Amino acid sequence: MSASYNFLLSILLLFASQPCHLIFTTAAEGRWQLLQKSIGISAMHMQLLRNDRVVMFDRTDFGPSKLPLPNGKCRNDPTDTALKVDCTAHSVEYDVLANKFRALTVQTDVWCSSGAVMPNGNLVQTGGFNDGERRVRAFTPCGTCDWQETPNGLAARRWYASNHILPDGRQVVVGGRGQFNYEFVPKNKAANTFKLPFLSETNERGVENNLYPFVFLNVDGNLFIFANNRGILLDYVNNKVVKTYPTIPEGQPRSYPSTGSAVLLPMKNLKAKAIQAEVLVCGGAPKGSYVQALRRRFIKALDNCARISINDPNPQWLLETMPLARVMGDMILLPNGNVLLINGAGSGAAGWELGRNPVLNPVLYKPNNKIGSRFETQNPTKIPRMYHSTAALLRDGRILVSGSNPHAFYNFTGVLFPTELSLEAFSPGYLDAKFNNFRPAIVVPKSTSTIGYGKKLTVQVVITGRVAKNLVSVTMVAPAFNTHSFSMNQRLLVLGNDKMTALGKSRYSIEVTTPSSGNLAPAGYYLLFVVHQDIPSQGIWVKLQ
Repeated sequence: MSASYNFLLSILLLFASQPCHLIFTTAAEGRWQLLQKSIGISAMHMQLLRNDRVVMFDRTDFGPSKLPLPNGKCRNDPTDTALKVDCTAHSVEYDVLANKFRALTVQTDVWCSSGAVMPNGNLVQTGGFNDGERRVRAFTPCGTCDWQETPNGLAARRWYASNHILPDGRQVVVGGRGQFNYEFVPKNKAANTFKLPFLSETNERGVENNLYPFVFLNVDGNLFIFANNRGILLDYVNNKVVKTYPTIPEGQPRSYPSTGSAVLLPMKNLKAKAIQAEVLVCGGAPKGSYVQALRRRFIKALDNCARISINDPNPQWLLETMPLARVMGDMILLPNGNVLLINGAGSGAAGWELGRNPVLNPVLYKPNNKIGSRFETQNPTKIPRMYHSTAALLRDGRILVSGSNPHAFYNFTGVLFPTELSLEAFSPGYLDAKFNNFRPAIVVPKSTSTIGYGKKLTVQVVITGRVAKNLVSVTMVAPAFNTHSFSMNQRLLVLGNDKMTALGKSRYSIEVTTPSSGNLAPAGYYLLFVVHQDIPSQGIWVKLQ
């Protein structure tokens, strides 16, 4: 054999021995930035708060983290399965503007829990494992605040449940392992649960495939709930299913552990009598993938999305093929109304050591484009983000990315995908400097202004380049609680552009109408953006009440 043949053979054998990373090399847009090499924990849960700080946490029974608690503080928990006395943190607060973080203290196990931000801006978080399964925890946005916990704040044990803010300001907590019911937080009457047979009907024995159900507030005030491969519309007040949706074509599971992701697509034409609401479900794992992965056979993930208009008289799913198969991916609504698919694996399922072939390229989905031209593959990261990864939209339009720990404990050596403690930011193409002249800068109102329902709102911006008035729109985004590939309470409303007036010196006034009710937008803190030719401004915080 020739020397060149031997060299080529050695290269091929080298690559064959390495874990396969799925990289799409023709990506054109987006850039990555490493913000922190280590924040000391592996961010399994993530929430942006109104002070531009992000709360993250993993679980107390991972063993000691890489971040000590301050001032010699320790957590004493005789029921913990890893450490009875733990002097390390399992939660952090990240200051986006300063690029700094500090340790927080959770008292009970928050593993695979859920949550949402309340109308007052406080994060209220529910459930978990072991001693945390019925806890309700609250975090107030302030520079020195820490977690406060309420024992027995839940009526049932909640592990792998999903939460959503309701128009009356409460959270609904849906499902969880072995819980085919829902309840409300905070309690304003006797602690009751309400049966939801749909969750038992979608539960596959020995596999489940219906945990972390996808829950969205419809424009009529009912809840769209998706589990496994189908959905219902629930009148939660009267505990009545008012609509049953068809199974996704091919019938493949999309819920944990065959983990896909889902979003309620941006809501438009908010003054119309009949407002359209569309749900997009992407990725997941074919039937049998979880069991096969336990046997060390890793089946290729699903490579399609399913889209449905949930208020149509005869709603039907439409399948679309993604550029890359993906399981355990996240779906993030961007300020301009596009959807970013990010993180995840190309084969396997959710669970300890059950994923393979990291998908390093994000993919952009443009819901307003024609079918066949909606997906655009973006530039790849170098860091695999597998099971227990997270992502969240920031006020400046970047996507914060962290986490990835497919192991039962922290494990940094001798494994395919070591526990990941780093923090990254992905900047979509709209943040490229070449668009600076088209990028609006909001000057009125000031951040944290209060706005009411069904009111005229004037937004003033500066745009230095040539303005296309018909391509200017105002959007509002509800920051989401992200874990296990689902961003709970995520919501984007397109307020549009009722009237735009040039004020001189590159300054413009835009008149819009705020959402008419809490069914469209529950009260609370939102990020408000002005979008010009798909280029969003930096957001400002507004409080809707």
